[in-house]
Amino acid sequence: MDRYVEAFLEMLAAERGAARNTLAAYHADLTDFSGFAAARGAVCSDADAGLLQAYMAGLQASGLSARTAARRLSALRQFHRFLLREGVRSDDPSQLLDTPKLPQSLPKYLSEQEVDALLAAAGRRSGRAGLLARAALEILYASGLRVSELLALPRAALTGDSAVLLVRGKGGKERMVPLSDEAKRAAAAMIAGEKADGRWLFPGRDPRHSMTRQGFALLLKQVALDAGLDPARVSPHVLRHSFASHLLARGADLRSLQLLLGHADIATTQIYTHVLAERLQRLVEEHHPLARG
Repeated sequence: MDRYVEAFLEMLAAERGAARNTLAAYHADLTDFSGFAAARGAVCSDADAGLLQAYMAGLQASGLSARTAARRLSALRQFHRFLLREGVRSDDPSQLLDTPKLPQSLPKYLSEQEVDALLAAAGRRSGRAGLLARAALEILYASGLRVSELLALPRAALTGDSAVLLVRGKGGKERMVPLSDEAKRAAAAMIAGEKADGRWLFPGRDPRHSMTRQGFALLLKQVALDAGLDPARVSPHVLRHSFASHLLARGADLRSLQLLLGHADIATTQIYTHVLAERLQRLVEEHHPLARG
């Protein structure tokens, strides 16, 4: 692999606190481009605009989805910005590339009644798994955390009577999110049921490590089945979308939601504007004189 790719990945880990999955994605994307460049007698860090354009055209011709192509382009852009900043290159050929057009997709979320059913099903589960499921779901729905943020919570995060959580999100950025009384009670019950102290709020089978994303996803699918919901519709990210959609439907504004979700750019938060549009439509239908039957 190009030594500059290795340096780039080290920078992401050390300076930006990139998660393991993020690093793996960048590694895979840049490895793919490195192979493309090598087949044409070039090195990844020396690629010109023509080679980059040929690579992107090849992705499109191979039938790769626009979303995957856009992710690979993002990796190439960040890599070339790194080369420019480090003085390895004096230009950035990735600036000349067009971003693939992504299909507009609305976030998938559960209704309030479905979330209630999910929480009730978690509460009916017995033993440690039940306590953990109830606490995790209450915290996710009360705060809109990413699953990586939830599972990285230290046990000390919920000591005392604090009404907020200090969360370390993407890029190592910290933010405070409110926590409901019900979430605090569920977490306290889970902690009280633990046989020994540990570092993590949600420990895995080996208490030295936090619960894995795969382990939590499996537990969530089981709770969804108990609640009578299609497991394919339920995931930690769907709960995050549900948190955001329900807040907007009840009057929250986008700027506040941006802060709660930890989005660096409000454009990311604007995927939820469909909820605002639905609310405005109901408002007109209920209050406009010409809408009355």
